[in-house]
Amino acid sequence: MEFNFTARVFGQKRVHLRKKGSMSKAVVVVPTYNEIENIARLLRTVFSLQLDLHVLVVDDNSPDGTGQCVSELSNTYVNKLFLLNREKKTGLGTAYIAGFKWALENGYEYIFEMDADFSHNPNDLIRLYNACHKGNFDVAIGSRYVKGVNVVNWPMSRVLMSWLASKYVRLIMRMEIYDTTAGFICYKRKVLEKINLDNIRFVGYAFQIEMKFKAYLCQFKIKEVPVIFTDRTRGKSKMSSGIISEAVFGVIAMKFKSIFLKKRFNKASFN
Repeated sequence: MEFNFTARVFGQKRVHLRKKGSMSKAVVVVPTYNEIENIARLLRTVFSLQLDLHVLVVDDNSPDGTGQCVSELSNTYVNKLFLLNREKKTGLGTAYIAGFKWALENGYEYIFEMDADFSHNPNDLIRLYNACHKGNFDVAIGSRYVKGVNVVNWPMSRVLMSWLASKYVRLIMRMEIYDTTAGFICYKRKVLEKINLDNIRFVGYAFQIEMKFKAYLCQFKIKEVPVIFTDRTRGKSKMSSGIISEAVFGVIAMKFKSIFLKKRFNKASFN
């Protein structure tokens, strides 16, 4: 497969394709909005790892200059660092979907998602990669709850809310996943190809649940890798009550839809 280092414009989005001969099989998709305090340090850390990784930053037109910072750093990390600019902030899920589509278009075999604020330790990218590449799993989740509760610097109220949310999702969806809301993940290419990204409904907190649930329904092999989640020390959290309520009610909607589709499939098979 050949790629030219050109620019394509979709609406107001400028997407740089990786250069022919740039052979990394793995890309980390990092959505950003006002992460100027973290992004340069994060990128330097990722590129210092003993793993051949590319990074795609999906920036939602950050007024603090995050996108400009990434653009300037792309001159240092030529053909390794890419930037997708979006006109405005339209939800975490839409940012990831745009990034996933870019990664598939550019032929990557392993596609990661992670936050820009160091709540996810970049060193754990290697462990997630090894779970998929060497362990032959299809999805590797950086899990806060697979072995106890591994969260640092969160107030107890937020730890309890997050832990109960994962328990609630696990109970309703009947998935054997302890950290159903985790946002630190490695997907094999075939998972994102199988899941119809255009049919992903949720854009906030529930996006993470929906992606795992669809991978689970497709019977992909999922591995939870224990990680320590550390709350951001720089910048502001994007969590809101609206995002949480989307997850609570979205889970019920997803479950009912899956039951309906299963019944319809079984009826069609019987007839």
